[in-house]
Formats: sequence, C-alpha cells, structure tokens
Amino acid sequence: MAAKIRKGDKVTVLNGRDKGRTGEVIEVRPDDGRALVRGINMVKRHQRQSAQQEGGIISKEGPIHLSNLALADPKDGKPTRVGFKFIGEGEDRKKVRVAKRSGAEIDG
Repeated sequence: MAAKIRKGDKVTVLNGRDKGRTGEVIEVRPDDGRALVRGINMVKRHQRQSAQQEGGIISKEGPIHLSNLALADPKDGKPTRVGFKFIGEGEDRKKVRVAKRSGAEIDG
C-alpha cells in the first residue's frame, strides 16, 4: 500500500497524551505501522556512558501508531485524510497525495 504519511510531513496527533499537538515526522517504520514525530511522545531512557555520548537519563521520541496521526492540511494546517490521484498521461503519469479536506496536492 502507498505511504500516506512520509518523512518530513507535518502531522497532528489524534489520540493519546499528546492529542492535538503537531510535529514533523522524523522516521516512518512501515513494518511496525509506526512513526517518530519530533517533540511528540517523549520518553525517558537510561543510557550508559560511551566514548561519543554522556551517560544518564535522556529524553527521546517514542514511536506512535500511524492510526493516531493525521496529516496537516497544506492550506489551513488542520488534520485531514489523505487520498491519491494521478497527474499526467501515458509515460509521464505521476501518483500524488491529495488532502481530502481541501483537495490540495500535498506533494507535486
């Protein structure tokens, strides 16, 4: 299935303790159906000291299930569902994502 949420997208959290907050997708894990969003679902982890990093308790993003994320509409920033449409004809035909709310193309 085509990816409705991709790295670099602005998304809104629909459920959970960060409900209503927005952030940028850092990483998508399609096998797990989860994504990492910058500044959302922060968790504390104990880290052992190494040559490159200091030890202690660090905060980092935890993965969120894709069903709890909605893409922000490019026109007004509100959450929207994602659809697809084809642009062009023949060999130069291209599949693009479209915001269901406003009909705006997400990536052109």
